[in-house]
Parts: sequence; structure tokens; C-alpha cells
Amino acid sequence: MSDRDYQEQEEIYSKVVRAGRRTYFFDVRSTKADDYYLTITESKKFTNDDGSFHFKKHKIYLYKEDFAEFGETLKEVTDYIIDKKGDEVISERHQSDFKKDEPAVDAADNATEPNHPASFTNVDFDDI
Repeated sequence: MSDRDYQEQEEIYSKVVRAGRRTYFFDVRSTKADDYYLTITESKKFTNDDGSFHFKKHKIYLYKEDFAEFGETLKEVTDYIIDKKGDEVISERHQSDFKKDEPAVDAADNATEPNHPASFTNVDFDDI
């Protein structure tokens, strides 16, 4: 395949959603049989100590046979979240006036709690 064919294949249709340090790319691509599928890419910007930056990307491939179930499930879980917590963002990172009611605790003290960030194992999906 020539570079031009590859370029045309990559630019079938694309939408971008910017969300703070993250950018989501929704790209329609073509299979070898000339059918379409969707890739959803999350790109997150990281700044190094020296001021330079790099991006980490994670990608999902979604094929037509999975569209209906994926869409229904996405709607179901997003509706659940909005129903349980509303659509207001409540976190320190997203709201400058957010106040915690609980006292600050050292991260090492909470490393065994399953929902605490210090206990999360950073998984890199770039190798998949």
C-alpha cells in the first residue's frame, strides 16, 4: 500500500473531544475488505520536570458487530452515574473551591484500601 493510500484510509472520518489534559479521537477506519470500524483513542499530555512534554495513548478498536451492545452499555452506565451522582463534577482537580470534609491522610497509610489511588497499579496498554 502506498503512503497516499494509507493516508486516505486514515482520513475517512474523525471527531475530536478535548477534555483538559486528555483528548479523545473518534476515527473511522477501513478494513482490508473495505468495511468500516471505529477506533477511540485517549491521548493524555504529561509534562516532564524540564518543561518538555509527552503523550500517552490508549486505543480501543470497535467493530460494527459490537456497536449496538457497546452503545447500549455505554448509555446504561453513564445514565447510572448521572442518576446516582448527578452531572455536577465534584473533585479537587475539576473544582477549585472543592473542600474535603475528611482530614488529609498520608498515601502510604491508605495503600491497602482498594479504592485509594496509592493502591492502584499503573497499567500501560501501549503493548496490546
